[in-house]
Amino acid sequence: MNKTTVLSIFVMVISTIFTAMTFAEELKPIELVTPQVDVGKPLMKALKDRSSSRSFSQEKLSNQVLSNLLWAAFGINRPDSGKRTAPSARNWQEIDIYVAMADGLYLYEAKNHILKPVVSGDLRPMTGNQHFVKDAPVNLIYVADFSKMGDAAKDDKVLYSGADTGFISQNVYLYCASQGLATVVRGWVDRDECAKALNLGPDQYVTYAQTVGYPN
Repeated sequence: MNKTTVLSIFVMVISTIFTAMTFAEELKPIELVTPQVDVGKPLMKALKDRSSSRSFSQEKLSNQVLSNLLWAAFGINRPDSGKRTAPSARNWQEIDIYVAMADGLYLYEAKNHILKPVVSGDLRPMTGNQHFVKDAPVNLIYVADFSKMGDAAKDDKVLYSGADTGFISQNVYLYCASQGLATVVRGWVDRDECAKALNLGPDQYVTYAQTVGYPN
């Protein structure tokens, strides 16, 4: 490989990094309002109404609904300890929730209850292969960060992160059932393409995705 080729590759890499940073800077953090913890149906009624739907309105979710949804999914419900609404093995809290909406991609930061900008632009089509994904207002992408799981064996990391994703997605199901929203958890995701779109690192792995919106 000659010097010209090496220089070209270097320039391309730097350009890609700069572009990704610029995209993120174009978006502003979304400060979520305080979640409402006293709304919705009783638990047994929500369980009765829990279901998967693949038909979504394009109507956007309000800041309040997003706040409630993400807090229910994996928010902090015990501020003194930082523990959350869904369990995680050894309290690793290794699952990150990325939120794809029409204006861009965000990362849910539970500690401050905000959405941090990652990439601007509509990445919803990259989050799944079903036809409804690109038009639904919100697609949640669950990403396991294996670096948070210490020296656990790789098979255990995959096993536990899959289970922990299941706990979170069920919280989303119950919130949606309680509030009359539609949702479906999805495994049909091109994980390699999605990881590239999300700018994930080598220790991060897309487990599942979940679409949320108003019923069509």
